[in-house]
Amino acid sequence: MEVKEHFSLKNYNTFGIDANARYFAEVNSIHALQEVLSNDTYKRKIFIGGGSNMLLTGDIDALFIYVNLKGKHIVQESDKHVSVKVMAGENWHELVLWTLDNGFGGLENMSLIPGNTGTAPIQNIGAYGVELKDTFIACEAVRISDQKLMSFSKEDCAFGYRDSFFKNEGKDKFVITAVTFSFTKKNHILKTGYGAIEEELAKNAITSPTIKDISNAVIAIRQSKLPDPKELGNSGSFFKNPIVSLETFNAFIGNHPNAPYYKVSDNTYKIPAGWLIEQCGYKGKRIGDAGVHKKQALVLVNYGKASGEDIICLAEQIINEVMNRFNIKIGPEVNIIK
Repeated sequence: MEVKEHFSLKNYNTFGIDANARYFAEVNSIHALQEVLSNDTYKRKIFIGGGSNMLLTGDIDALFIYVNLKGKHIVQESDKHVSVKVMAGENWHELVLWTLDNGFGGLENMSLIPGNTGTAPIQNIGAYGVELKDTFIACEAVRISDQKLMSFSKEDCAFGYRDSFFKNEGKDKFVITAVTFSFTKKNHILKTGYGAIEEELAKNAITSPTIKDISNAVIAIRQSKLPDPKELGNSGSFFKNPIVSLETFNAFIGNHPNAPYYKVSDNTYKIPAGWLIEQCGYKGKRIGDAGVHKKQALVLVNYGKASGEDIICLAEQIINEVMNRFNIKIGPEVNIIK
């Protein structure tokens, strides 16, 4: 396995930040991953997949390991359900399209999310009322300390909103190598009530949608709102939608009765961060080459030559403004690497 030095990461992060890794290696097998993990020459190791959930703040003195494990196969199948094991390096959206081509339901609402499958469980990715945990069975991961391949159940992963064991107790301790999902083959449970899906279906005169119809609607919505990272650097939603207590929600909705919200439980509510940011006047705002996308306030963009620090400065401005105006704290969804 070749280890390269002073390697540009510009093509390995969807923000298009021009930063260099001191060392860089690509692994194409679990054995190769275990081998590089056992090498103590490189004290700091950082793992990357699709590069869609990270912001590089500058040149990094570390070994970047590009996890490029490929493959997917059916583990178990019945008349109604199918279990599929997917390797970490498989592109997420291509996986979604593959499930649709095979008539497997469960991921259609998460079409066009950037990134690779291996990083999906870390933040329990989700969109339009569906989260990864809804179809998740288990994942395999190599423990960094002793290179042991381990299996994690859904309970082990402790999934929360954009959260998991791998972002907390397990942070920087494991590298996910494969994820196993359960999909429906018939009687699919369609979720159309979140966001603009119903509106998009109605626009196309679809009254009895298929899973492919749901996916097409989601793709159309995302393409209308979100910039293509190949054309304009971004990492999708930069901020998480804040979940607030009943007390905070009551104070907020009392002052802003027309604000959108989603009830999570009897005591918690989710407030759309994009709405909060837009109300603060940041939608479409640009500071140098760092900006907020003109169609979606959740998305921070690199207009060409923004540095990671430029993006962070803009994000901090937004966080402070939302707190000052609404007394609600929003935080980044992306992984900031320093």
